[in-house]
Amino acid sequence: MRYSEMHLPTGREIPSDAEVVSNQLMIRAGMIRKLTSGIYSYLPLGYRVIRKVERIVREEMNKAGAQEVHLPMVQPAELWQESGRWTYYGKELLRFRDRNDRDYCLGPTHEEVITDLVRHDIKTYRQLPRNLYQIQTKFRDEVRPRFGVMRCREFGMKDAYSFDADEAGAEKSYEKMFAAYNAIFRRCGLRFRPVEADSGSIGGSFSHEFMVLAESGEDAIAFCEKCNYAANLEKAEIARPEKAAPIASDRPALESVETPNVRTIEEVSAFLNVTPRQIVKTLIFNADGKACAVLIRGDHEVNEIKVKNILGAAELELADDEMIFKATGAPRGFAGPVGVKVRVIADYSILDLVDMVTGANREDYHLKNVNLGRDFTVESFADLRVVQPGDACPRCGGEIKFARGIEVGHVFKLGTKYSKAMKAVYLDRDGKEKTMIMGCYGIGIGRTVAACIEQNFDQNGIIWPMPLAPYAVIVTPVNINEPDVMKAAGEIYEELLAADVEVILDDRDERAGVKFKDADLIGIPLRIVVGSKNLAQGQVELKIRKTGDSRLYPKSDIVSEVRTIIAQELKTAG
Repeated sequence: MRYSEMHLPTGREIPSDAEVVSNQLMIRAGMIRKLTSGIYSYLPLGYRVIRKVERIVREEMNKAGAQEVHLPMVQPAELWQESGRWTYYGKELLRFRDRNDRDYCLGPTHEEVITDLVRHDIKTYRQLPRNLYQIQTKFRDEVRPRFGVMRCREFGMKDAYSFDADEAGAEKSYEKMFAAYNAIFRRCGLRFRPVEADSGSIGGSFSHEFMVLAESGEDAIAFCEKCNYAANLEKAEIARPEKAAPIASDRPALESVETPNVRTIEEVSAFLNVTPRQIVKTLIFNADGKACAVLIRGDHEVNEIKVKNILGAAELELADDEMIFKATGAPRGFAGPVGVKVRVIADYSILDLVDMVTGANREDYHLKNVNLGRDFTVESFADLRVVQPGDACPRCGGEIKFARGIEVGHVFKLGTKYSKAMKAVYLDRDGKEKTMIMGCYGIGIGRTVAACIEQNFDQNGIIWPMPLAPYAVIVTPVNINEPDVMKAAGEIYEELLAADVEVILDDRDERAGVKFKDADLIGIPLRIVVGSKNLAQGQVELKIRKTGDSRLYPKSDIVSEVRTIIAQELKTAG
């Protein structure tokens, strides 16, 4: 492509409303333009990268046995009511009515639609397994779109759905998709890590997120260097302590201490001259309208996702003042496990504590020398806290460390959540009706592009890995008004095209410095510079964007050298 013919409006100024590097550079590099809040147009350069990601995704999905479909973005309310998500999904679901006053929504995801399709077409076990996927536009009415295309309202997504006759088949389908996702992100040239994750509003029994590692990532990842364990903070596990504290028999007597206006862990710690790890927080939660007390050590933070899952609650939130008073007989800030009037569950961190400090369920009072078994009982213990760096790995006992990541893909074991609700059934070998077992597998296409930039940039612009680069090479004649220079640049350009190399010829009548800055900004991996001085020696310069290294090559060898570098880069990426 000749630069002079391209719609490539680059810019030098950092957009004032662009919060993250990827958004800034995608705008400056002429890849995207904002239409309205959370909705973007892709310009030619940006769309070429999108198509690169889509091609890799299609190839790996097809290789894994999935078949491509294209499902409607507009979905009838009846399907969502049938699955139970019409009200549960919340305000992110954009609902509207047609001229006949029928309810519809713009699809944020397609579990209902694909389940409806399959339940009408598949009747017996002989037709299973099936894995159907699409690359389609989604819409989620985000309350606060941000970070450019990483968290927008309208976005491109690859979503796949597997249907199996039994759990063993569903496990195989999940493993195939897990392997395919690893291949996809490896081929994209990304540094990534699959991490265990909570299934969230999609539902299901188990899932993994695929995280691109980047310092700017909005998600924290807990991982172990000793083994392959990794999880996001919602899911990251804490191993149960090997030993529990003995049931109190000869411990100091329970003591009530007046603590006027002392409510927080820091205030209690200072007032009673104890460490936060000696204090037990009692948090009262509203779980589907019922109060529940959750105990956790004072220096830890409760993980509400874990609490919600342990309780099996559809909705969970911290209790209001009225519910707290009914449960404890005291205002907020003085709750404790001794004499509390509701169900009590506790984090594992309580198991090995003795002589604890807790709230007294009495305003302006706390209790000292509180002991499990003697002074209070717990219905059940579980992992209920947020993991911290330095915790023991739940798999091998190694040390947990943290990194930042950007979620680009998610794979779910859905089980029968949708197939049971929507009666997606089949006849088994004995003619008996059984419910299909489902899996769900998503990749954010634009999000993958943005995450790649967050991982690959410098002060000059984007540094595309070869597999996703919109063009592999840019040929830059230093001065287009020198006939020999333009003739040589044109010859190299035509040879590269003939060799099926994606190339730009920068034929603009601009200063060399402007051309170099634009080439760095848009991130083309290889730049061939054609200047009169080197050309007089029969040579041209090849510069590598990623390393900044440059070297002179005979003009006659440059196409062969470029093809070798491209082949090596693509092979390294997988």
